[in-house]
Amino acid sequence: MVFDFFGTKKKVVIAMGHIGALPGAPGYDPKGGVSKLIDDVLSDIEKLQDGGVDAIMFGNENDRPYVRTAPPEGIAAMTAIVQAAKPHIRVPFGVNYLWDPAASVAIAAATGASFVREIFTGVFASDMGLWAPDCAGASRLRAQVHRQDLKLLFNINAEFAYALDQRPLELKARSAVFSSLADAILVSGPLTGEAVDQSGLRRVCEAVTDVPVFANTGVNPGNVRDVLSCADGVVIGTHFKVDGNTWNPVDGNRVKRFMEIVEGLR
Repeated sequence: MVFDFFGTKKKVVIAMGHIGALPGAPGYDPKGGVSKLIDDVLSDIEKLQDGGVDAIMFGNENDRPYVRTAPPEGIAAMTAIVQAAKPHIRVPFGVNYLWDPAASVAIAAATGASFVREIFTGVFASDMGLWAPDCAGASRLRAQVHRQDLKLLFNINAEFAYALDQRPLELKARSAVFSSLADAILVSGPLTGEAVDQSGLRRVCEAVTDVPVFANTGVNPGNVRDVLSCADGVVIGTHFKVDGNTWNPVDGNRVKRFMEIVEGLR
């Protein structure tokens, strides 16, 4: 089944617009400030859109080490950056403030984003400590700000973390749709840029048929055919970067080559 997720019935490629380290994060550049963060992400999204991606997701991957509760200065800066980028965006866009579901929903509501990606459910032993996200709080916030149209993309197996809930992945996916009202299910590899387990992804695709299923990490030209043989779409950050390095700027040629492969598979 191919879902009409972004106004088009085809396999979807969501590209990451990685924002540089935000104010308050150890890697923040106070000399360049928010203006440089805006300039850098604008350069990336221009290459992504020219390459033909279907949607863009803004994320704060550079805010290492990550926190579970977004600080006010981070929320304010990310909101300002996304808002500044909006006039240049020609495709649907979403946001993901790692790793805070409520902050992600708030930024999305303020900027008019179409979707949010986060870890909404589960309990994890993680690099950020014991991690138990508040799915109900984020979902209720979406209702309170009258954004029921905002799609919530549930990443069900977090990077940088070990799930204390050891139910099979496909059962957790079905449960997230049934009890937590997930609009889409995302399956990840163990770290940013590392491929998903193909057998696990296929089990989730077979178990979840009423919302889209996306591969969330590690998709590249070598595995995209297998991934899209079952998944409804992919989220890509690392492969689109110069030399395939997560922390580099976007390489427009890599984007175009990848999208040519995807077009041949659609």
